[in-house]
Amino acid sequence: MFSWINFLTYAIITAITPGPNNIMSMSTAGRLGLKKSLPFNLGIWAGFSIVMLICTLFSSMLSSVLPTIKMPMLIIGAGYMLYLSWKTYKSSPEIEDNHQGSGFISGLTLQFINPKIYIYCIISMEAYILPYYSNQKLYLFGFALLLAFIGFSFTLCWSIFGSIFKQIFSKYAKITNTIMALLLAYCAISLFL
Repeated sequence: MFSWINFLTYAIITAITPGPNNIMSMSTAGRLGLKKSLPFNLGIWAGFSIVMLICTLFSSMLSSVLPTIKMPMLIIGAGYMLYLSWKTYKSSPEIEDNHQGSGFISGLTLQFINPKIYIYCIISMEAYILPYYSNQKLYLFGFALLLAFIGFSFTLCWSIFGSIFKQIFSKYAKITNTIMALLLAYCAISLFL
């Protein structure tokens, strides 16, 4: 019998932990405020939903191909996270209305190279969902969108946290940017641990 408690526990814990989406959302909201960070977050949600649907659709195929694509995905994902880390570290301490890199398209494209969400979906599907709903496409579609919504919800929580502490971030911008950069670098390194 399908265990909602086990599934939701895994999905929530995975979604709430720091990752590229959460850290970038908090950083963007800290710089621009919650309202101006919403396009980035909506991009995350759209990209997250697309990736969840694709992962769900090809989950069985990916399990056999995964060993051959795992390392290139990890390298690309880690490289991008290190790039984001560097950009965060070097960003200006001034809070400005520069929306470059914080729009819908940026949030959307981040999802396609974010290995955390691929792992999130594949584990959710393989461990919790496919054993019970493998031949029920409508249920699989619903679960994929549920996973995307859970991820988006916690990304939005990180944005709210970032916007609440906007003034603290502006006063201590260099320290905050350094911490955010180190967290992103940690995410990149932890892919290989």
